[in-house]
Amino acid sequence: MFKLGTVPGSQMPGTLVQIEKIKPLKKNSIFWVGYRYIYILLLALYSYLNILFTEGDRIFGFDLNGLYLFSILLVIVILVWEGNRRIAQSIFRHGKRYFLEKFHPLVVHFFLSLVVVGLAAIIPVVAVIFILSLDFDNINLHTKLSLGFAFRINLFLNSINAIVFFMSQLKETQVEAEKFKKQSVEAQFEALRNQINPHFLFNSFNVLSNLVYKDPDTSSEFIQQLSKVYRYLLKYQEQKVVSVKEELEFLKSYIYLLSIRFEENLFIKNNLQPHIYELYIAPASLQLLIENAIKHNVVSIKKPLIIELFNEDKNYLVVKNNLQPKTIEGSSTSVGLKNISGRYRFISEKQVTVHKTEDTFFVKVPLIHIETK
Repeated sequence: MFKLGTVPGSQMPGTLVQIEKIKPLKKNSIFWVGYRYIYILLLALYSYLNILFTEGDRIFGFDLNGLYLFSILLVIVILVWEGNRRIAQSIFRHGKRYFLEKFHPLVVHFFLSLVVVGLAAIIPVVAVIFILSLDFDNINLHTKLSLGFAFRINLFLNSINAIVFFMSQLKETQVEAEKFKKQSVEAQFEALRNQINPHFLFNSFNVLSNLVYKDPDTSSEFIQQLSKVYRYLLKYQEQKVVSVKEELEFLKSYIYLLSIRFEENLFIKNNLQPHIYELYIAPASLQLLIENAIKHNVVSIKKPLIIELFNEDKNYLVVKNNLQPKTIEGSSTSVGLKNISGRYRFISEKQVTVHKTEDTFFVKVPLIHIETK
């Protein structure tokens, strides 16, 4: 048990990576999908069966062997697919410089793909005419039909590509938003942690200035304990949690400083059960709660302040004190309690709770359970 009457106690530099409004087409394009030639073959087969089902092959005005028709469609799909892939590659490499500042890449891609559609429609028609030794009388009709097939395939591919593009953009935006959220949480936590700059430092220096000439031995011990306090604060400044055991070790030095200052007017009782010593709490939370109790209550010979530490099973650590508020206290900002409550919002699902009766005031902080191998 600690008993003072008998003791000889910024901001985080997290830079958000700016999300580009429009990203070039490449990695988020279907034209780079793995095994794309399988998809090309399946799309050609689907188009071929669709034409047979609708009897679209009769529009040519002559009997066209099924193998030739399928070959034409396969060539069209290959040319449209690979042409679009080249366009996406070009936009990825040079689009940011020339297009993306004014136009959306999908719009640029689609209009450029119309050139590919024209070439993809003409090449198979000319090839078939030469292979089958046909005349060029109906080349316009054949080209229009081929152009219709090519445009339909191109429209389908660009529609799927647009869906893939926007889904990819959405996923990247969600990842960046989650990254920003994490950085924001870390920054808020860092700001709260940096508030741990106890004002008792100034009181400690006042006590030390009086001790130096009156009692050099005690002043030397006082300096050593004060250094331990700040060594602890510096050591655990970057950590979110510390074990109860480590916090209690730190508290011994802090209590020693208080004992010199308040002598027999302040008592701190440690009634914590040993089985919770390996659990975790936020660094310096006990120090802040004790400091808060001293700040807001009278500490005198007539009205000694009694602070008790105990636990509720393995769920909460409680800091309780008899309530004897100062008559002239001024406006309280409750920085200490807000600080602890804010930090626990980041490290625990449970909340810090404050309870007040006519005679007592106590704060319950959650005990953190961390599994260790």
